[in-house]
Amino acid sequence: MESAAASFKTLYRPSGPCLLKERKSKFIGYAYPVASAEAAQQQVQALWKEYPDATHICYAYRIGNDPPQIRINDDGEPAHSAGSPIFGQIEAFDLQHVLICVVRYYGGTKLGVGGLIQAYRESARLCLEQADIREVRPQTLLTLSFEYASLDAVMRVISQYQLEILDQQMHLSCTIKLAAIPENLPAILEAFGPLSGVDLRVQNDMGFR
Repeated sequence: MESAAASFKTLYRPSGPCLLKERKSKFIGYAYPVASAEAAQQQVQALWKEYPDATHICYAYRIGNDPPQIRINDDGEPAHSAGSPIFGQIEAFDLQHVLICVVRYYGGTKLGVGGLIQAYRESARLCLEQADIREVRPQTLLTLSFEYASLDAVMRVISQYQLEILDQQMHLSCTIKLAAIPENLPAILEAFGPLSGVDLRVQNDMGFR
């Protein structure tokens, strides 16, 4: 019953710090897999807590593809000198659900717009070259709650739709967390619907594995 889901490339785990020095300025690059814009903003805020005295923390992200959520932030650097070259590397590596941040400490010598573009682009590239990049497919996350007497019926549906079990707690009251291909969700909901005492919750944020 499994249908094809569009796959995409993303990071398997965070990458960085990657240090680049340019005329006494320090550029520290980080790249992260992110599932939502909210998660990306939280990561930027976490970096500011880690580097409270940084001159700039510039970043770019692309999340999803239909349409993609894109944000480019120069954080006070000259327009298009930081966020855009960072985003250019996301495009060059053809990545989705990715945030790249570059922390800058000013070294006392101005680099000019051309120098900044090169430094931010190189910082982002170094991070991605060291990253664990994998091709994955989007998944919808489900949580099933039911009484143990319904276990056999529940497992038949899980097997029928080849659902991936992420976690399970088997007692008199059972909970199973599942990953499903988004295109199969209507049929999965229909299959679980007639089962008595089975509560199914769909997580709004789409995951990827």
